[in-house]
Amino acid sequence: MKIASFNINGIKARLPNLLTWLEETAPDVVLLQEVKSIDQNFPREPIEDLGYNIETHGQKSFNGVAILSKYPIEDVTRGLPGDDADEQARWIEATINTVRICGLYLPNGNPLPGPKFDYKLAWMERMFTRAQELLASEEIALMAGDYNIIPQPEDAARPDDWWGDALYCPESLSAYRKILNLGFTEAFRTLNTAPMTYTFWDFQRGAWPKNDGIRIDHFLLTPQAADRLKACEIDRHMRGRERPSDHVPIWVELDV
Repeated sequence: MKIASFNINGIKARLPNLLTWLEETAPDVVLLQEVKSIDQNFPREPIEDLGYNIETHGQKSFNGVAILSKYPIEDVTRGLPGDDADEQARWIEATINTVRICGLYLPNGNPLPGPKFDYKLAWMERMFTRAQELLASEEIALMAGDYNIIPQPEDAARPDDWWGDALYCPESLSAYRKILNLGFTEAFRTLNTAPMTYTFWDFQRGAWPKNDGIRIDHFLLTPQAADRLKACEIDRHMRGRERPSDHVPIWVELDV
């Protein structure tokens, strides 16, 4: 079962790229972030024509997450529990082919200090609570998406320049490791140690040609999912296509 995550940075602007990638790689499940569309305006038909079921949790112009699946999508929930006042569309989860799949778009948090950074840390605390519940369920489960976290120095071309940013500061890293240390497996670094391997390149300053990137899109697996992990790769070539997202897809293969 191939499960991918892709921050699309606007579903309408990137739809041709998305459709081509789906045809080329045929993932079983895709988690999308930053669809930037309300549910009613999501371009369902061309994606459904490729054999995908679709569930969305949209928001006008900002955020927005979605699940595409060749399998039935069951027991869908929208929104990260713990704050009924939170209106930002950043979390969607469902059970697909025995796997509990959580798609997330974790807040950026910049600038810090400030309310956006406070929101990021509060959101991650709520995610910690949900992560504990996933582990307690002993299900095959994963949390995947754009974490807006640079986990380690080797996950940035210029780590010193990022230090103190909300993506790479002590508070953010501590919150991320608090979740990871519950017993999750970070799929990519478990199987890949190569340096200069990223999932995001800024549109500015010629970042892509210089490979001036960061790795901020991750899969965290419960032990039951980690036992079934066969592969985790990054589709780096997508950044070089016409009108690309600033992110590229990352995917895992699970033996389920």
